[in-house]
Amino acid sequence: MIAEAAGFALLASISPTALVVMAVFLGTESPRRLAMTFAAGAVVMTGTAAVASLFILRAVGLNLSFNHDPRYGLRLGLGVLALVSAIVVRHPGRPAPGETGEQAGGGVVGRLVAKTTPRAAFAAGLILFAPSATFLAAVQVIASANTGILLTLAGILIVVAVSAVAAWLPLLAYLAAPDATTARLKTVNGWLRVQGRALAVAALAVAGVALVVNGALGLAGLT
Repeated sequence: MIAEAAGFALLASISPTALVVMAVFLGTESPRRLAMTFAAGAVVMTGTAAVASLFILRAVGLNLSFNHDPRYGLRLGLGVLALVSAIVVRHPGRPAPGETGEQAGGGVVGRLVAKTTPRAAFAAGLILFAPSATFLAAVQVIASANTGILLTLAGILIVVAVSAVAAWLPLLAYLAAPDATTARLKTVNGWLRVQGRALAVAALAVAGVALVVNGALGLAGLT
């Protein structure tokens, strides 16, 4: 159960934009303060969304055996949503996931990043780590499992930690080795600006196919 949830959370964590934004904040005059508030926004958003989704899914009884079909129906729906998201992201008329600021045409995140203030950095973390279909799928795996409090809590903590890894891991790396981390992020971001869209589409497509197949098999009584 936890391994499956962590797998979906890992797909949800693929956020080229978050890495680009972190690199921008680490290149400002107050790198630690901005990076920390950005990571705080990411953790607050993922943590709040995970707990809220868990309670909602448990409240409707998806962890109960007699709700077998609704459980897999939701999973199928999340898979379709992920595939639709992949198509939308792939559309050439939309900004690529690795674009911010001028590259993204001055969107909401681009304007927040340009302000380089702690409040803007926190807001950027909230926006960029809003729950996606793959994130909800990870929480659904935990919520639909009829497990005890400790195992459920461990699963949610793992999902939150993995989903927000694009925010907290670069921060920890910067705190340990500022110059080396900044240089590596610049190199990685150069690649992400070119391949970011393809990477995001691939992650959504893989999760979408996995969820659709799993949901369909469940509804057919084969799982």
